[in-house]
Amino acid sequence: MKFLYNILLWISEKFLKLFGNFFGKKVRDFTTGQKKLFSQLKTCLPPGKKTIWFHVSSLGEYEQALPLIEKIKEKYTDYHIVLTFFSPSGYEVKKDKTPADCVSYLPIDTQHNVKRFLDAVQPVAVFFVKYDLWPNFLHELKNRHINTYLISGLFTANHPFFKAFSPWLKDALKAFNTFFVQDEKSKKVLQKHGFQNVKVTGDTRFDRVYQIARTASDFDFLKDFKQNKILLIAGSTWPEDEDLLTHYINESPYDFKTIIAPHEIDDDHITGIEKKLQVPSVRYMDLQTGTNLADYKVLILNTIGLLNKIYAGADIVYVGNGFGKSIHNIQEPAVFGVPIITGPHIEKFKEAVDLKILGGLVTIHNYRELKNVLDKLIQNPALRSQKGLITKEYALQNAGATGKIMKHLSL
Repeated sequence: MKFLYNILLWISEKFLKLFGNFFGKKVRDFTTGQKKLFSQLKTCLPPGKKTIWFHVSSLGEYEQALPLIEKIKEKYTDYHIVLTFFSPSGYEVKKDKTPADCVSYLPIDTQHNVKRFLDAVQPVAVFFVKYDLWPNFLHELKNRHINTYLISGLFTANHPFFKAFSPWLKDALKAFNTFFVQDEKSKKVLQKHGFQNVKVTGDTRFDRVYQIARTASDFDFLKDFKQNKILLIAGSTWPEDEDLLTHYINESPYDFKTIIAPHEIDDDHITGIEKKLQVPSVRYMDLQTGTNLADYKVLILNTIGLLNKIYAGADIVYVGNGFGKSIHNIQEPAVFGVPIITGPHIEKFKEAVDLKILGGLVTIHNYRELKNVLDKLIQNPALRSQKGLITKEYALQNAGATGKIMKHLSL
């Protein structure tokens, strides 16, 4: 397994160097970032400074890391924070908008890159977030006896690191001094495999969404658009979601407003949504002084960075990609106390499963089910209030993970 893994990575790295620029923007960004990362590290790493390294996969994991990054910077002022991303979508958005002192792509997990990266960064402590675990990095961190932690971790019985054919992967987990996991199930899985250094501290993402909720502002455009009507916000939608939502918007007899915030905001995708709609719509980036938002039934949020704040104005929220492999953030709308709808594939997301059991979240499989739940929520304010109270109480009860982790750290 180890040999095959390293061969595949070596081939992938060579392929990207030769042909990466011929693919889409994300692959091009990733390839360019890989080529530049070591030279960038030299410019942002001051000599002699003690370093703490955080690694996240993309934007979602960054939001989980951020509360802990802020607390560590506050407590350990002499340390330099290095933040790495694997995904271009995370790196490109946050490279200039983070409290970290140095932001970089994570190099591809070859043994050569791992040693070169750790020699350059020389971290005294390392934090991985949730699930983006790279075995060569973990083995080298273990060999160098560098304090390594996992935060907001989630483990299931069929986790790839526990497959019987690969003890090498399981052995990589010995790098961690402490696993800070989200739930008791994860703790039991780890203990079953011989790992006793586990603390159940919850999901730091809840701390982040509460930070956002406390600082959320009233937006004039939101008030002008909503006009005291029921507002449905559909966040991080994909085509499968948009087909169902536009169908409902076009056919529903009820007087409500909708904000659609697509996962992809390129012009072609936005145009595709507009063509499906049979009601007046406007793009957020096209708004000008004097635009009468009362005239529009749908506002398309074709920008990044606003969605998690405008959830404060929602009466109902639809969270996108529930028909795909990875639903988007449930915690962000939950903290504002609104009922949540999403597609059926929530099994990998503890907070979504919990909220479905409690009754604050509803999953749908088709248009008929979407119509049924939206009709009920639009017509019944008491039902909206009941489900919204469930989501808000759940978010409140799950806050505080960052403080629990800090109590166990001594850097």
